[in-house]
Amino acid sequence: MATIIVIGAGVGGLTAAALLAQAGHEVTVLESQTYPGGCAGTFFHKGYRFDAGATVAGGFQPNGPHYLVGKKLGIDWRVHTSDPAWQVHLPDRAVTFTRDNADVIAQFPLSAFFWDEQSVLADLGWSLSAQGLPFPPTNTAEIMQIVKVGIRNLPRDLRMIPFAFLSTYQWLALRGLAEDEAFVRLIDGQLLISAQTTSRGANALYSATALDLARQGVYHAQGGIGGIAEQLAESVEAWGGTVLYRHRAASIEVKGERAIAVHVEHGIRGSKSTRMHADFVIANLTPWSLDDLLGEDSPAALRRETQTRRYGWGAFCLHLGVRADRLPPNFADHHQVISEMRGALGETRSIFISLSPEWDASRAPEGHRAVTVTTHTDVQAWWDILKRDPAAYEARKAEYTDKILTNIERAIPGFSSAVTLTMSGTPVTYQFYTGRHMGMVGGFPQTSLFKARSPRTGISNIRLVGDSIFPGQSTAGVTLGAMRVAEDALRHLPRPTARVSQPKTPLEAVQP
Repeated sequence: MATIIVIGAGVGGLTAAALLAQAGHEVTVLESQTYPGGCAGTFFHKGYRFDAGATVAGGFQPNGPHYLVGKKLGIDWRVHTSDPAWQVHLPDRAVTFTRDNADVIAQFPLSAFFWDEQSVLADLGWSLSAQGLPFPPTNTAEIMQIVKVGIRNLPRDLRMIPFAFLSTYQWLALRGLAEDEAFVRLIDGQLLISAQTTSRGANALYSATALDLARQGVYHAQGGIGGIAEQLAESVEAWGGTVLYRHRAASIEVKGERAIAVHVEHGIRGSKSTRMHADFVIANLTPWSLDDLLGEDSPAALRRETQTRRYGWGAFCLHLGVRADRLPPNFADHHQVISEMRGALGETRSIFISLSPEWDASRAPEGHRAVTVTTHTDVQAWWDILKRDPAAYEARKAEYTDKILTNIERAIPGFSSAVTLTMSGTPVTYQFYTGRHMGMVGGFPQTSLFKARSPRTGISNIRLVGDSIFPGQSTAGVTLGAMRVAEDALRHLPRPTARVSQPKTPLEAVQP
């Protein structure tokens, strides 16, 4: 039995922790906050349960990542489908995404073949991921595993190969869709959320799966998106692991190019310090945060990465309380508002709105609903303005709040009259509450499958997990990464004397 320390109780870290605890190892998860989930967590304020950032969950369909993990760990997910998936408000029209893409195809008839092709590629992608494809490979064994999976799926997966070398915009151009400004803008809006870049930058093969969320199903977690992490934390402990809240990893001790311990601050304002032995460390962190924890022991390649890699996106977020009776009838739970047909997206020009479902009374006071609104934003700009002029920082927050509410009102008349509570957050806020370096969220843009980041860190018994590693963004994406990391760790750890066959404490079974 090995002693494994997992730093961070996000969905990725908890998934890896539960799988390793089930395998019979001694697993401890360290979380600086008082609740799990991180950027996919849910917090309480004035009678509302607000989602911190992530609001849309997928991957619960058969052979989806959450489905596979739930089946393996015995988790009966407390989730409900959301139909329609969401509605996109372009400057000239509203487009509704559903499982059959009926409205999208009705408004863009020439895109029918594109969506047929996308669904075929996505099905292949889901099938390969269900087989535990270790991508990107980091050693000969993983390369051989990919080759074996590829041979097993021939000739079906040959269709995927050309798309690995195309951008999504090139794919659209090949299908005669690149000249349709509105359709490209629609796709760009979806990819900014799911791939952290737009069609000119996003890899086509990755995009096929990233664009598949509506078809596979969008889900609400009972009590908010943080319910996913809460069930995973329950699973970690049910399988014999431990989750410690208000425990912050302060540093990782390295000896002989291996991690041997994690130094932890806890107690009132971190007044106590504990050294925890570790045979293996899984860091649900950004590369920058891991580099900080390693200090002088950080490998040269990791240090070089943190000095040269561009920061990912951050989010400006509004948490709103709204009166349910002021919303339009048959109002979808999720909306995207794209206010301009041309130019860069983000910075209030593309915003995503998620409302707590009507059926979940735990999310808001009676007669109200909890709303989370986010827009992509440059993290560095917020830190620069805060350092230069705190008053200007507050003015910029007010400006973004006003722009977002104005854009929502234009797309959804009457929405502003429903708002009774407004709170705003910037990347500075995200760093304070989640510990994310610079407040980055969502991982790195998925521009090339051949540049995807692996879990390896340069230290043999430390792995990254979460949205920094492939496939990145979304609870489904970090779950795939966590499955891969858990399998990798098991290959490098001594086999426990007895694998755990049943959870040590019963898991609550609730029908979704």
